[in-house]
Amino acid sequence: MTQPPSGPTPPSGPPPFGKRWHTREDSGIRLDARLRWWHDDEPIEHPRIIELFNTSLVLDDEGRYQLQIGKDWCYVQVEDAAYEVRTVDVTSDERVSVRLSDRTAEALDPATLAVGSDGVLTCGVKGGRGKARFSRDAQYQLGELLEQDEGGHLFLRAGQRRLPVPSVSLDALGA
Repeated sequence: MTQPPSGPTPPSGPPPFGKRWHTREDSGIRLDARLRWWHDDEPIEHPRIIELFNTSLVLDDEGRYQLQIGKDWCYVQVEDAAYEVRTVDVTSDERVSVRLSDRTAEALDPATLAVGSDGVLTCGVKGGRGKARFSRDAQYQLGELLEQDEGGHLFLRAGQRRLPVPSVSLDALGA
């Protein structure tokens, strides 16, 4: 004699009209290009949920974003950048470091800096596999480190080091 399964029975058949079965593959959760979280096209506004999602976002080996909370996980749709650069620092060893919305920090690779059509800086993160969008404060902090040499080339001043910034121009930054 077999035991009946414990817990609720998973749904079968098509979902009701206009609805979806929320599965790991189709969670209904997305992160838009301005780094706002949504569920089934409704904004997620609770600050603790937003913080939980920001710190639980990971990039899997296939390049897909997942929310991993405890043993639970689901795929999420990320429209553009997945992380926000919240702070820019110069480290004691004269490197430029960025702190991200997932509470991690890493060295900034100036070669990955780019300016979006909206004038907001982005950079590569997570070993070049992910993209981060600068907050207004972080973009200002980075701007404080930018200098231009006699030839018109931009670089970041990190203590005594000068790090070239090959892909960003002052015109693109609106300076």
